[in-house]
Amino acid sequence: MIQPESKPLADIAESVRYGYTASATREPVGPHFLRITDIVPLQIDWDSVPYCTIDEKNLERYRLQPGDIVVARTGATVGYAKLIRDERDAVFASYLVRFRFDSSEVEPGYIGRVLESDMYKRFVLSRVGGAAQPNANAKVLSAFPLPLPPLDTQKRIASILSAYDDLIENNRRRIQLLGQSARLLFKEWFVHLRFPGHEHAKIKDGIPEKWEKKTLGEVVPLKYGKTLKQDDRIPGPYPVFGSSGVVGFHNKALVQGPGIIVGRKGNVGSVYWSATDYHPIDTVYFIDSENCNFYLFYALLNTAFISTDVAVPGLNRNFAHSRTFLMPEQKILRLFEEFVTPLHGQINNLRKYNDSLKKARDILLPRLMNGEVTL
Repeated sequence: MIQPESKPLADIAESVRYGYTASATREPVGPHFLRITDIVPLQIDWDSVPYCTIDEKNLERYRLQPGDIVVARTGATVGYAKLIRDERDAVFASYLVRFRFDSSEVEPGYIGRVLESDMYKRFVLSRVGGAAQPNANAKVLSAFPLPLPPLDTQKRIASILSAYDDLIENNRRRIQLLGQSARLLFKEWFVHLRFPGHEHAKIKDGIPEKWEKKTLGEVVPLKYGKTLKQDDRIPGPYPVFGSSGVVGFHNKALVQGPGIIVGRKGNVGSVYWSATDYHPIDTVYFIDSENCNFYLFYALLNTAFISTDVAVPGLNRNFAHSRTFLMPEQKILRLFEEFVTPLHGQINNLRKYNDSLKKARDILLPRLMNGEVTL
């Protein structure tokens, strides 16, 4: 078996560039503004990527094109990479590094899938140590020794692995549709107040009888997550949650699932649901399994959490506890849980399927590179 030649990324890349510094906005004022948060999931959800304003000169410098690869250079997700697969009107943020390649010399689709794999993450983590806020500059990120089989082999490997990408993307879209169904049901019942039996409900002070307005602190306390340094993480089955969502996995869980996670620092006010046991780190709050339910999850998704610090975005717990929302009567709550629980069951199954596809893809990749699997 012949091992392919390896070359540092720096010797292969046509260009290596740090990202653009700007403020993100949900208003479509310019191109999409791709951030670290957006490249952590298995696939980029472009519908959730914000926008930014940028002049024409910088637009050309920082514009993304198919075949580009962006890598996180700081934070808990340092070393996470994404291949840009489609044509998008988008630029990339300053905590990302972009690699661009000459497609006549190498296959970007092959390189992208190598950098998206665990082998690249392990390489980067081995170079940044166990700092609470690890950083890797472009020199570190581009020192990775990339195995380089012949160009036609690179193209065939990229083609084979793209089939896994297609399955993962289809499942992601199904997950998105299921989540949208649950959110629309929540809004129909609890925002527009068109819940079952609303025609006969008595309204008092603007809300249905037997319903109450309560603060989050009255309903359930937010608990603080716990620091988990990179060096202390041992690969395992339990997701590690930060304010950008799942930022890794560990062999031990801190909290029994299911649970609700709320971003405290960084991606302030982000809200996630964990169906399994998990470890929330110190950038988040969490709600334990005894107090969480799907109604509370969707109520928090519809709650406005305002940053309390302009320089370093943060969510003060007292402020979070002061947020108010409606608490419906118990029979409506039970009925909502009965409708939404099967939807989340399907979401969990699709996520497990995608995890299996990713693992299979990561196992297959080195075997394809080394010629263990015939193309």
